[in-house]
Order: sequence, then C-alpha cells, then structure tokens
Amino acid sequence: MAHRPKRTFRQRAADSSDSDGAEESPAEPGVPREVAAPGSAEEGPPSGGGRARVAGRPHRVRGPCGRGRVWASSRRAKEAAPRADEPPQSRVLDVSTDEEDEIHHSSESKDDQGLSSDSSSSLGEKELSSTVKIPDAAFIQAARRKRELARAQDDYISLDVEHTSTVSGMKRESEDDPESEPDDHEKRIPFTLKPQTFRQRMAEESISRNEETSEESQEDEKQDIWERQQMRKAVKIIEERNIDLSRGSGSSKVKKFDTSISFTPVNLEIIKKQLNTRLTLLQETHRSHLREYEKYVQDVKSSKSTIQNLESSSNQALNCKFYKSMKIYVENLIDCLNEKIINIQEIESSMHALLLKQAMTFMKRRQDELKHESTYLQQLSRKDETSTSGNLAVDEKTQWILEEIESRRTKRRQARMLSGNCNHQEGTSSDDELPSAEMIDFQKSQGDILQKQKKVFEDVHDDFCNIQNILLKFQQWREKFPDSYYEAFISLCIPKLLNPLVRVQLIDWNPLKLDSTGLKEMPWFKSVEEFMDSSVEDSKKESSSDKKILSTIINKTIIPRLTDFVEFLWDPLSTSQTTSLITHCRVILEEHSICENEVSKSKQDLLKSIVSRMKKAVEDDVFIPLYPKSAVENKTSPHSKFQERQFWSGLKLFHNILLWNGLLTDDTLQELGLGKLLNRYLIIALLNATPGPDVVKKCNQVAACLPEKWFENSATRTSIPQLENFIQFLLQSAQKLSRSEFRDKVEEIILILVKIKALNQAESFIGEHHLDHLKSLIKKD
Repeated sequence: MAHRPKRTFRQRAADSSDSDGAEESPAEPGVPREVAAPGSAEEGPPSGGGRARVAGRPHRVRGPCGRGRVWASSRRAKEAAPRADEPPQSRVLDVSTDEEDEIHHSSESKDDQGLSSDSSSSLGEKELSSTVKIPDAAFIQAARRKRELARAQDDYISLDVEHTSTVSGMKRESEDDPESEPDDHEKRIPFTLKPQTFRQRMAEESISRNEETSEESQEDEKQDIWERQQMRKAVKIIEERNIDLSRGSGSSKVKKFDTSISFTPVNLEIIKKQLNTRLTLLQETHRSHLREYEKYVQDVKSSKSTIQNLESSSNQALNCKFYKSMKIYVENLIDCLNEKIINIQEIESSMHALLLKQAMTFMKRRQDELKHESTYLQQLSRKDETSTSGNLAVDEKTQWILEEIESRRTKRRQARMLSGNCNHQEGTSSDDELPSAEMIDFQKSQGDILQKQKKVFEDVHDDFCNIQNILLKFQQWREKFPDSYYEAFISLCIPKLLNPLVRVQLIDWNPLKLDSTGLKEMPWFKSVEEFMDSSVEDSKKESSSDKKILSTIINKTIIPRLTDFVEFLWDPLSTSQTTSLITHCRVILEEHSICENEVSKSKQDLLKSIVSRMKKAVEDDVFIPLYPKSAVENKTSPHSKFQERQFWSGLKLFHNILLWNGLLTDDTLQELGLGKLLNRYLIIALLNATPGPDVVKKCNQVAACLPEKWFENSATRTSIPQLENFIQFLLQSAQKLSRSEFRDKVEEIILILVKIKALNQAESFIGEHHLDHLKSLIKKD
C-alpha cells in the first residue's frame, strides 16, 4: 500500500491564484488563440511570453500563468496610446521593439517563468498561430540610427523605464550583429542599479512565493497519487470479488437433467425390501453393542470387587499405606525443622550474647576495682613511710570506684543483718549486684528474647512441634512393625529429629542459677523417658537401642550447651553458680551416661573446659597482698581489711574447686586446689599472719574444704604429699600457741592434723611438748 502523504491546505492557495488568472484572462487556459500581425491596430496584442518564428509559420507558445498574462496586456495598452499618430512602419517597429523588450523581460524573469510554469502546468500548452511581418535590415538600421541621434542630443542618462527597456531590447538585437557593436568609448557605464519594472517586482515576489509553495505542491501531488492508488485498489478488489461471485454462481448452477438416461423401474416392494434389510443390519449392530456394554459392566464390577477383596485381605496394602504415611510425615517434619532451625539459632545467639555481656561486666568490674583499690593502698603505704602529714591525692576515677565498692558492701552488710547471718566473712560475697537501671534493661532484653522463643512454633501444628506427639508416631511404628522399626535404626534418628525442639526449651535454661529448672523436670525429658519405658523388649539388642535415646540427646544437645556456659559465663569465684553447675553436671555425667565404661567426646570436652576455667580463675582472680606487720597489726586499718578480704576470697575459690570432687579426678583437684592455690597463695598469707585465733580459724576452714574421701583409705599414717606444707605450718603454729596465751587452740590444731591423717606428726608434737591429755584424740581416730 502506497504511503499516504500528509494532507495540507496548500493546494487551496494555488487553486485560488489560478482562478484569479482565469478571471482576468479573456480565454480559458489551454485553449489556443491566434495573434494578429503587429500591423493591425484593432486586434489585441500578442501573449506576453510569446516568441515569433521565421517564415511566418504558425507556432506554439507556452504562456505563463494567468496573472502574468494580465500584466503583459496592460503594459502594451499603455505603450500603444502615445504612438497612434506614427506612420505604419514606425508602428511596426514599435511593436517589434516592444516584443524585443518583452523578450528581454522574459529572459530576465526566467526563474520566475520556470517556477510559475510548475504551478501552471495543469493549464496545458497554448497554441498560437499568427503571421508576423518582420522588417528588413535597412529599416532596422534606420531606426537604430534615429535612436542613437536622439540619445546623442541628450546630455543625461534617461531613467525612463520604457526607454531603458527599448534600449536593452535593441542591444539584444545588435548582439547578433557584430558590426553594430559600439566601441569601448561609446559604451555607457551604469553607475546605479538598473530600475525594475512593476512586472519584474511582481515576478520576484512570485519567485519567493513559489519557493515556499514548491514543497507544498510536491506533497499535494503525493497526496493525489496516494488517493488515486487507493481508489484503483478499491476498484480492483470490487472487480475481483464480482468475478469470483460470477464464477461461483456459474459453478453452482444445477446441471440439467439428462432425459436420455434410462433407469430401472422402482416399485414399493423393492423399497420395502431394502428398508427391511437396513433395519435388520442396524438391529444386529445394536445387539452386539449391548453385549459389549454388558461385558464391560461386568468387568468393572469384578475389578472393583477384586480391589475390595485385596484391600481387606492383604496386609501388604496396609503396610504400604502406613509406610507411605510415615514417609510423608517424616519429610514434612524435616522440612519444618529445617525452616525453623535458623530462627532457633538466632534466638540462642541473642540469649548467649546477653548473658555473656552481663558476665563480662561483673568480671571487668571486679578486676578494675581490685586494681584501683590495690593501687590506692600502695600509695597510702608509701605516704605512711615518707611522712605522716598531708592528704593523699587520689584521682576522681579511683575515688568514685572506692565509693561504689563501699556502697555495695554496706548494702550487703545490711541485708545479712536482716537475714541473721552473722558468721559471714568479708570477701566471700560474689559481688554480682547490678544497678537498677542496668537490671531493668537486662530483664527487658531477656523478656523480648523469650517472646521470640514462644513465637517460633506458633504457626506449626502440634504433630510437628510437640515432642510427645512426634514420639507417639514412632511408638505406633514400633508397636505395629517392630522388625522394620529396629532395622531402620530409628533410635539413632530420633535424637537428631528432637534436637531443634529440645534446644527451644533450653533457651531459657541457665544452669548457673540455683533456681533453674532441672533436666528431669523439663517436658522433653519426661516425654523421652516415657517413650523409652514403653519400648518393646523382645530382645536385649532392641531394648538397649531405645534406652540410648536419652543419653544420646544429652551428649549431643545438653552437654555442648553446658560447655558453652562453663567456658564463657561461669564465674568460679561464685559459690552459687558453682553449686548449681555441679548439680546439673552430676545429673548429666553420672546418672545418664551412655555406658558405664564409655566416655564420650562431649563429656571429655566439658571436663576439660571446667579445669581450664578454674586454672584461669586461679591465675587472674587470686591476689593476696603482703604488707608489713605494722600495717596489718591494726585490724581496722585499710591494709588489714583488704588483705583479709583477699584471703577469704582465695579460700572461697579453694572451696569451690574442691566441690568438684567426684566429677573431676583426684589428681586434677589436688593439682589445682593444693598445688596451685593452697601452697602458692594461702599458705604464704598464713605465714605472714600473727599466730592466734584467726589463724586457727583459717586453718580449720582449709581443712574443712578438703574432701574426706582423700583420707579414708590411707594405708599409712601420713597425709597426701601436697599437704606437707600445710602440715608444717600447723606444727609451727601449734608450737607458737603453746608458749602464748592461746594454749587452748593447740588442741584444735591437733584435731586438724588428725583429720588430714597426719598422725605421725601429731604424735611426735604431743610427745615433744608433753601434751599427754591430747593422746586420746589420736587413739579415738
């Protein structure tokens, strides 16, 4: 389909200009008219754009637009009026001159005619045939000389338009005659622009107007071409359709019946016979279809009955159905746990980070307070040695820390007085109080974490998040198909399936608190115990496999979490934390071990972490300073109080270490408690103290911390080697007390020696100092 050019309104302006020319022109465009000879005065002038041809033959002249023709006719009418009285030859010359002038103007306005010819090409060519009388050469030369004489008489250059045009026309005629060309000195030099006639100015205006409308005319021509193409296509389509219709109507015509063909005669009997035959065939087909339908119906019924019989009588179908349901259930359970395990880990990490932040706060505060207080006392000792006058300059931070320490101690003393605990020793407090604002923030953060814990399985059905319901599914499997249950090693799979669910219940579990929930009271523990108790005991192997489920859960889930508490959160200086931790560890490590002689890797890791943490506490947290006796003789002096607090703090750690008796090996405890702590710190502090009731009291506390199991099976009358330094200190103290006013305290020291099985040393001391009344103490033992 041809491209349709843009429709504009420019064609209307061109049409209006053509119509104007048509109104002014006496003849229609495209109609030829004859032009009379220039000699006849009555006939009208020739066309302005016409060009005469030699030999008087009729010729065709392409005329300009209508408006151009109007301009040419009006100009000639003005020239003919003043020349009416001239002789005929002169008139003929004037006409020819006028024609030459017109030819000159037409050549000057060549562009105008070229552009106007494009706009008026629709008008066609005009044929003009006329007879023109051409003057001879003598007449032309005479007229030229006459004009030259007339110009010679004038001493100025005429500005007359008609004269200028006439001279220009004569110059064009003389161009063909080289003899008539004037000499160089006879040529006139134009000093001004050549004046334009009215016709030339109009021609210039038409040129500019034609340039603007040239593109418009091209677009209009494209528009007309496109419309004509569309019209031809439409006409062609209609013609083709009419042809098809005519062909179809011709082919659909019914052929005329050929009467020459003869047919066999037909009567009613023949028709009836054929109908009966057709009916018989249809009836037979129908009966065969009915037989097939009945057969299919019977087959369907027999198949259904066979399916029902098989389903009701076959155990394999039931087994397949159950196994399929279990498979789908386990897959859904695993998908659920895989989706929730990420949230569980995030909540566990949040709770662990919160507790770790609190534990690090207590530890850092204790170490900072110990450092600042020790520095303050050292400065105070140096001041006492140099001079007794003047005040000690203490920085603001140290002063603030000392005030905080004393404020917390005062609050603890008041709390002990209200509770009636008067035997408490300074330095044995855990000092784990938090400011009220920090405690509120801690409780708020902990509450937010517990809220997230409750929302973990809020969108999950109980069959997939309740441990009791999950174990019930496997219990049904174990009761219905025990062989396949044990062959599938379900006892090894159950701990892995229950691991995320147990971890959710352990998020709020803190084994370092005395009021924490015990493992036996937890819902998951009770559900697993019930599942194990209801196990089928057909053989020892089968019963032992399910009995390991609880111990496997403990080793894979509980012990790793407990190890994290020991490594990062446990403070060995806290008796309450140590007591609670030991309680949980005894339940885990003793009552629910995998096998009596089997040691799991998780258990070994837990014990190693416990020993490592206590070693770190001995190295970092035990500090018993030694001051001159003059500084510690006064029990109310800051030095004496600080030394006493630090000794009782070290003795508290000694007691907490020995609480692990039964869980850790004796060698390990003796190395930590006796070798690293008692002999290295406590004995040195006792040796620096003045013998008296306080020293005896401290020795009694040391002996009370020692496990009795270490001295039950003593084959000899000597104590364990690690206590040799302690025994020697007891003998020295007893010897000094026997010569002092505290002689009655010697009996207590002898009892201590008897308790730690230092019988030989006790007998020798009694014999040397003639303390026969104390021999009964040894005999009683």
